[in-house]
Formats: sequence, C-alpha cells, structure tokens
Amino acid sequence: MTYPAVMSMTVDTVAVPLLAPYRAVRRALETYAAPPFDLAVRLWIGLVFFRSGLEKAGDWQSTLFLFQEEYRLPLLPPNAAAALGMGAELVLPLFLFVGLAARLAALPLIVLTLTIQFVLGAADPAYSSTEHYYWLFLLGLIVVRGPGALSLDRLIARRFAA
Repeated sequence: MTYPAVMSMTVDTVAVPLLAPYRAVRRALETYAAPPFDLAVRLWIGLVFFRSGLEKAGDWQSTLFLFQEEYRLPLLPPNAAAALGMGAELVLPLFLFVGLAARLAALPLIVLTLTIQFVLGAADPAYSSTEHYYWLFLLGLIVVRGPGALSLDRLIARRFAA
C-alpha cells in the first residue's frame, strides 16, 4: 500500500463497516431485551416497597409503635409519618407495576429511601444498608429512562401520537 492510498482511507471507510455489527446488536438489545428488563426493574423495586406497605398495614399497632419509638422523623408526627409511609408504599408501586406516571411515582420512593438511609440510618446504623443504594439506582433508572416500552405510559403516548 502506497502512501497516497493510505491517505485516501478515511475514518468512515474503516469505521462504518466495523460499526455495523455493533449497531445491529445494539438495536436488537433495545428492541427485544430492554422492554422486559425495564418491566423487571419496575416490578422488582415496586414489590420491595409494596411488601413493606403490606407489613405495615397488616399490624397497624406495631407500625404506630415503630414510628413512635424507632422510626422517629424530625418533621412529622409519628401517626402522620406512619400513614404517609404506608400509603406511599402501597399506592406508588401500583403505578410502577403498570408503568403509569412511573417517573413521578419513583420520586417519592427515592425520598423515602433517602430518609431510611440517611435519617433513620444516622440515628441507628442498623438502617444504613448498601441495599438502599441499589434501590436508589433502580428508582433513578426509572426516573431518567422512563418505564420502558411495556408500560401504560408508552401505550398512552402512542395513542396520542397517532
């Protein structure tokens, strides 16, 4: 290969053929793997909070006791904090499950997780857990990317776009 022949090669003539397989794999992953993955993320993180809400609702007296003695929050009375926490844990996951306003539903769950990790965790190290950071990343993923293709949000968006 002579020097002028090398000079005539551009980045496009070398890179474009090499990128074609990458683009095909990326497109296939976005089309076929991302939707069930996004759904799995929403279902898993939603179940974490929903199960916690069911536990609180199942034994309301114990829940009130915990909020009075152990889950003390600086700005809310224990009864209000217990009711708000339980309500958020029971209602917001339903929005995540079906993918309806999932970005908005994830935001209060982020606040709840931050409260558990940094307010309760500061008072009692037993509540400081690496798992909370995983929850935050998954909830943040929902906020940043949205609920994905297998969601009511996407169905509604398609309906109004047509």
